[in-house]
Amino acid sequence: MNQFIYKKSAGITALSASFTDFKYKKHSHQEYALGVTMRGIQEYNLDGSLQSSYQNGVMLFNPEQPHDGMAHDKTGIDYVMVYIEPKLFLEILGKKDIVRFSSPIVYNHGLQQRILNLSCAILSGKDEALSSELLLSLADSFTQPNLWMSFRKDNDLTRKAKDMIHCSLENVLRLNDICRELDISKFQFIRMFKTTTGISPYQYFLNCKVERAKQLIEKNKDVYSAVAECGFVDLTHLNKHFKSIYGITAFEYRSYVS
Repeated sequence: MNQFIYKKSAGITALSASFTDFKYKKHSHQEYALGVTMRGIQEYNLDGSLQSSYQNGVMLFNPEQPHDGMAHDKTGIDYVMVYIEPKLFLEILGKKDIVRFSSPIVYNHGLQQRILNLSCAILSGKDEALSSELLLSLADSFTQPNLWMSFRKDNDLTRKAKDMIHCSLENVLRLNDICRELDISKFQFIRMFKTTTGISPYQYFLNCKVERAKQLIEKNKDVYSAVAECGFVDLTHLNKHFKSIYGITAFEYRSYVS
């Protein structure tokens, strides 16, 4: 049986997941995502390489880092994740610019326990004050410089294209308008965007629409207004893309954040 349980507290989203035959579609998150594989072997394609997280493996995803995800075999996997907004995480770390994790998977018992403690507190409904303290403890794990590397910022064209996409999430993706503004051909733009970000402009656009819908559901507790405001054809259309990224439908997600 596939199960995905979400809960949010103190600006952090926690996930407890268990599945066998489910596979995440290639996507990325706006947040830093930190997780622990509890059982089985978790596989995912990241930056052109197949990664395998075994039991007790700590998975570290950077913001906007495309990946998919699946179980290695039919025995399935159990894992937990915490998703932390970059602004919040960087504030705690005392850093001004986005930085990146240097390794996608590490085996570090202290870091593992801090992620588990934080996810458990959120999923079990503990006070936000406790979650905030546990987040600070988790962030302190990253005072080790070997866990970070410098971050290469997007080039000007990619950054401007992203801004244009975010400003028109309720509409269809108009590549011609973006390319005209950037003074670049459509196919040059697609190639440049994918090389820079690891994901196509259309995949990025869909991810941003779903992420925006998720934020609106958290804020308003109304799935149908999210459908309308994000330009999805109907709830079925939103659910299709929502489930491919989060494992559950938008309506099911609403029940967790209500």
